[in-house]
Amino acid sequence: MGQIRKILLLGAGGHCLSVLDSLKSLDLYECIGLVVKDKGGSSSLDIDKNMREGIFVVGSDKNLPLLKEEGYTDAFITVGSIGNPIIRQRLYHRLKQIGYNIPNIIDKSAVVGTEVSLGEGIYVGKNAVINIGCKIGNCAIINTMALIEHECSVGDFAHIAPGSILCGNVAVGENTHIGAGSMIRQGLNIGTDSIIGMGSVVLSHISNHVTAYGNPCKEVIG
Repeated sequence: MGQIRKILLLGAGGHCLSVLDSLKSLDLYECIGLVVKDKGGSSSLDIDKNMREGIFVVGSDKNLPLLKEEGYTDAFITVGSIGNPIIRQRLYHRLKQIGYNIPNIIDKSAVVGTEVSLGEGIYVGKNAVINIGCKIGNCAIINTMALIEHECSVGDFAHIAPGSILCGNVAVGENTHIGAGSMIRQGLNIGTDSIIGMGSVVLSHISNHVTAYGNPCKEVIG
């Protein structure tokens, strides 16, 4: 008999619901454990329902070394982020330090083209499209129905929110958030550690460390 495949999901909020739904449909793991910051804390998950489906809260962050010894070889960060991925970054470095494998979770309905370079810990949500020649960094979130056109690059810990469109050859920097329903013209650079407000139409390059929004999108905070 082969080894039972076990994975931890770190965080039990709303983003975890989306990841968990994708993960269960892929049928890759026999055992899914939830790790929360505080076992008594709040959660968006229906814990009782998930317990009936064999998904349990198995511990908190401090239990990660022990859980590795108990056979959880894989771990995935399901804490979401809107503009500040510092918690995701800390968890990622902690998982690497302990020696977990950090897989990509790609929903069955998503489309990933040829010649696409993927880091690790990436989530690609329902009906998202990553077209030919793109590069997606570690722990990026390509959320529901996001469209990443040909030869784009998305940096580590960036979040492309639901329904966003990156036209060809767009570069999104590390830790940057592209708000839901935003559209970015081809060939533009979006800086690191920046936030593009939801529904924005981006027609020019965006600097590092700024918030920008609107149609046309303008930088408002440096």
